Amino acid sequence: MISRIDLRGDALPEGGALRDLLPRAEFDVEAALEKVRPICEDVHHRGTAALIEYAEKFDGVKLEQVRVPAEALRAALDALDPAVRAALEESIRRARIVHRGQRRTEHTTQVVPGGTVTEKWVPVERVGLYAPGGRSVYPSSVVMNVVPAQEAGVESIALASPPQKPAFEGDPAGGLPHPTILAACALLGVDEVYAVGGAQAVAMFAYGTEECLPTNMVTGPGNIWVAAAKRYFTGKIGIDTEAGPTEIAVLADSTADPVHVAADLISQAEHDPLAAAVLVTDSEELAAAVEKELEPQVAATKHVEDRIKPALAGKQSAIVLVDSLDDGLKVVDAYGAEHLEIQTADAAARAARVRNAGAIFVGPWAPVSLGDYCAGSNHVLPTGGCACHSSGLSVQSFLRGIHIVDYTRDALAEVTHHVVTLAEAEDLPAHGAALKARFGWKVPQA
Repeated sequence: MISRIDLRGDALPEGGALRDLLPRAEFDVEAALEKVRPICEDVHHRGTAALIEYAEKFDGVKLEQVRVPAEALRAALDALDPAVRAALEESIRRARIVHRGQRRTEHTTQVVPGGTVTEKWVPVERVGLYAPGGRSVYPSSVVMNVVPAQEAGVESIALASPPQKPAFEGDPAGGLPHPTILAACALLGVDEVYAVGGAQAVAMFAYGTEECLPTNMVTGPGNIWVAAAKRYFTGKIGIDTEAGPTEIAVLADSTADPVHVAADLISQAEHDPLAAAVLVTDSEELAAAVEKELEPQVAATKHVEDRIKPALAGKQSAIVLVDSLDDGLKVVDAYGAEHLEIQTADAAARAARVRNAGAIFVGPWAPVSLGDYCAGSNHVLPTGGCACHSSGLSVQSFLRGIHIVDYTRDALAEVTHHVVTLAEAEDLPAHGAALKARFGWKVPQA
């Protein structure tokens, strides 16, 4: 059901050589880019008409408009299962606690007497958020996108999610995003919602249409077409990350419970046939026990043939055997997992040594599923090894740092000779002249 990679016996290679030995899903955004390019440009030129056409082509629904009516949001919230509403409210509450603590404050540094640099943090003015709605529906992603944007102080928030096919003739929910998505939006006070999916949603946010004003930034997980559209618009709008298939890596030793480890691997495998589930361990006994435990747990769950089995059997998933936990740390750092669980005897100490991960889950009582919903952390995280250079979604994602430079005449005079010297060293004499002009074209004495 899941393959093995044995890295025991020899010294582990460094850097890219080690990464090349590790499992990874094939996710060719560059190839998808050529397919989304005409879609994006069609939305640019035809606006809402193109969005309606693509909804019929890709989602199988006929729309008259893509903006979700306010009454549909209210109706979805009124019809929401009370238990689901309570769970979403708790998820929102915990996410607000964590993200509110991330807000940065203005800071002024006195460089010299009379010379200060202040860094102030300004929220992005308008953002477009994407909530997937293909194989699964993710109201939790609505929470994870909206809460940090709101806590950052973003004034204008729009959200897009794919329209759903009618469940029956005359289904009032047909052509709208999933009702749980709409209910989550209503709970969060987001009233600008669009029934648009895929690359065309990103294009709508980037270019704007008759119904939707353009945004400064687009965030949120999605399929390869969403990732490709984000790449296409990089530079025109801000993006969070080109999210690929989800990943879990578990670093575990002989103290880990194989029931827990198997359950956690399966929990991410159920997302997608390309989902990655990786166990890194120095214990042959644990590896065998997890392999044995996978069989009955997979058989007892849902989405087995179309998602879980292909994900576990795919080249992106494996049990990686290492000589020691120190080697295991090298492996998980090279892998840079979206989600990394540490299930070892000294989990907290091991976790403190990890450099590359989207989020780290410490010990047996902090499974990835907790982070997906109710830990308070954000589940929009870097995938595909991007955790070595990128962070998950946070309040900082929606803030821009602006430096405010304030110098007096004396403070400028004191440093002018250095500025002139450096400007002339770079053969940019007009830079120096801009200072000389303030002092009668003479360089003040230092």
